[in-house]
Amino acid sequence: MLHRRHLLAGGFALAAGPAFAQGNTHAHQAGQFERLNQPGRVDLPDLHHAHAVTDSPAPRAPRQGAWRALAPLPIPRTEMAWAVEYRGRMHLVGGYAEQRVDRAYHHAYDPRTDVWVELAQVPRGANHVGVATLGDRLYAFGGFLEQNRTPHDGAYAFDGERWHTLRRLPEACGAMACIALDGQIHIIGGAIGSDNRRSIDWHLVYDPRTDRYSRRQPMPLGRDHAGIVVVNGVIHLIAGRVDTFHTNSNLHHTYDPRTDSWTFRAPIPTARSGHGCVWYRDRIFCMGGEGTNRVYGQNEAYNPATDSWEAYAPMLTPRHGMGAVVIGDAVYVAGGGPQMGGGVKSAINEAFSLA
Repeated sequence: MLHRRHLLAGGFALAAGPAFAQGNTHAHQAGQFERLNQPGRVDLPDLHHAHAVTDSPAPRAPRQGAWRALAPLPIPRTEMAWAVEYRGRMHLVGGYAEQRVDRAYHHAYDPRTDVWVELAQVPRGANHVGVATLGDRLYAFGGFLEQNRTPHDGAYAFDGERWHTLRRLPEACGAMACIALDGQIHIIGGAIGSDNRRSIDWHLVYDPRTDRYSRRQPMPLGRDHAGIVVVNGVIHLIAGRVDTFHTNSNLHHTYDPRTDSWTFRAPIPTARSGHGCVWYRDRIFCMGGEGTNRVYGQNEAYNPATDSWEAYAPMLTPRHGMGAVVIGDAVYVAGGGPQMGGGVKSAINEAFSLA
């Protein structure tokens, strides 16, 4: 059942006035945060200002673009880790919310109406769920049952109305990078374990026609919380953490399914994990992310034609563990943590555009 509070979120933002432009104050953030260990809305935590970093070592792009604020999430959420575009809306599955780390919440945002709705919940609540869209379905793989550890092996597909149970993963895993390509879903990297949590280098391919998994060439270095996109039939895997955000990676590799091989590309200027990663216009944009006492607002873009990076307008609100998707001619980034770790969740929803 849809809760009334979820349907009102977009209407509140629309009544509040026009979107904020790049460089304005953070007045729109009031009351859009909540602590993991305490109910009740709060303002942007003071610790955010100590952790937030927006300066990029990459050269500035001639056209910087701009961010604008949009209707906030109905409830503050973080550690979904990713989002997907499905039927013209941004979908967020699982994550931390309302003092739990294993929520099954499923929200969708429609940029045409600036409204959020709550949809059928994923069968097993978890954080850092691997998600992808293929054909007319949204897929969800694994995720952690505790705070960024203790994964499960469940897999599900959403048909727009309800969820269907799929064949389980070969091993319980969370924080994988998932992407659809040529009728299959690539599930790359991730982390396993509880007290002995560690990154892995696996590379699975799920075929929905047979409901089975097969293995491909492992990634060159095991990591999780990585960014992933497909460009011209080739997978780009960017940054991520090696066991922990204290050892973030700046590595950037491409995988060619025709040769089952990986190739090294220009590293991302800012090593990070838990960031957004999307293909927008003719660039791969990476924004946000987390490091040691750092929450990154850098918005860095990779040009495949020149194998080089440039810096664009940084996020209005640096965050990590949020969702990022492209719909139409804009990048939408929702939720996430405004300080290192998962102690604070946000309802922030902002969009970046070069228009």
